[in-house]
Amino acid sequence: MNRHLVIFARAPQVGRVKRRLACGIGATAATRFYRALLAGQIRRLSKDRRWKLWLLVTPDDCLGHPLWRGIEVRPQGEGDLGRRMKRPFRTLPPGPVVLVGSDIPAMRARHVDRAFRLLGRHDLVFGPASDGGFWLVGARRSRPLPHGLFEAVRWSTPQALGDTLAGIPGRFSVGLADRLDDVDDARDLRRLEERRG
Repeated sequence: MNRHLVIFARAPQVGRVKRRLACGIGATAATRFYRALLAGQIRRLSKDRRWKLWLLVTPDDCLGHPLWRGIEVRPQGEGDLGRRMKRPFRTLPPGPVVLVGSDIPAMRARHVDRAFRLLGRHDLVFGPASDGGFWLVGARRSRPLPHGLFEAVRWSTPQALGDTLAGIPGRFSVGLADRLDDVDDARDLRRLEERRG
């Protein structure tokens, strides 16, 4: 059965991406950073034959952006973040699905592969982040998603992963993948640069 890897992305438009980061380094620099990060992620993950890569983008009218030329692109569609995140789990062809964020500097193919392997033993998998959120969610899709998945979640807070897990009934087994972090603000970017330096 085919594995499906979904990158959830925003079109890299000045003023519309990485707004918290832009407060610290300026909108143009934040957009440049995001574009380079997303391009690198697409380049690395699209070459791997262990899965089919899909890019789900917002806004919906940016399907022809040159950054994702040659990649299977679909719109995220309408609704809050939870509703948009559920969509690929319901609409992609059969097989396990792993969905990742588009701004995870440390993410490599080995992290994604580990998440898929966890789906061999679990119904759902999450990649926790240090800030209380998650950078990855996956589902084996051998049965329907939990009805209340992604409902009543306080997004962009330290409770995001906890709220999500609390909405999953006990009959679903959950595995945890590697802990990785995104870059939300200038402090996160400084930490990233210090680690690289």
